[in-house]
Amino acid sequence: NTLIITAVACNHCLHTPMYFFLLNLSFLDLGSISTTVPKAMANSLWDTRAISYSGCAAQVFFFVFFMLAEYSLLTVMAYDRYVAICRPLHYGTVTGGRACVKMASAAWASGFLHALLHTGNTFSMPFCQGNTVDQFFCEIPQILKLSCSGSYLRKVGLIVVTACLGFGCFIFIVLSYVQIFTAVLRIPSEQGWHKAFSMCLPHLVMGSLFVSTSFFAYLKPASISFPAVDLVVAVLYAVMPPAVNPLIYSMRNKELKDAL
Repeated sequence: NTLIITAVACNHCLHTPMYFFLLNLSFLDLGSISTTVPKAMANSLWDTRAISYSGCAAQVFFFVFFMLAEYSLLTVMAYDRYVAICRPLHYGTVTGGRACVKMASAAWASGFLHALLHTGNTFSMPFCQGNTVDQFFCEIPQILKLSCSGSYLRKVGLIVVTACLGFGCFIFIVLSYVQIFTAVLRIPSEQGWHKAFSMCLPHLVMGSLFVSTSFFAYLKPASISFPAVDLVVAVLYAVMPPAVNPLIYSMRNKELKDAL
């Protein structure tokens, strides 16, 4: 992620809308993985599971902030690819410098707003079921298990509203890619197919992985909550995308490899 940020910032050939969004994605990936993994590694090395109340609240805030901002940015990136492939003559107008800054700012602002709502709502509840969070970071569904039943229902309502908004973004991404693939299949050149699919499919795969695992983690019934399953699902949506995104967007990208 740091290499991508450096390459895009320092190479003027990469100062385009696609790489501007990739720069933002790398910042979000770097932030989200730095929120959970270093603390888990430190606890593992010191053979402890302790985290302070304020530390847990900060972890929840920054994790929700970075992950939801990243999801919003993936939606923006799908729109960017749609305009580039399906409306190429309008690309310069639709994704001008000011428009790109506004779309990226909206993604960051949506993550910040959701983080404030979720953190404030979660930590305003009374906890009456102990103080052990059964996860390698302070995950909201695990914290909810410690709260009293009345407040729990209030928090679940906020999660459901956020999930509905997230599902709406996912539908937008899918529809964008349906339009993209329809346009790509009209291209007579196999090289054009290969270039378009290699650019779009990794984005779609990682978006689908993030959405499916996070929805499962936050909306699954308590009856199928097992520590091993919860751990695997948390790794899939909290660790895998930030770690794999840089490889997906750089390994098959000649311009980025040349810049590096």
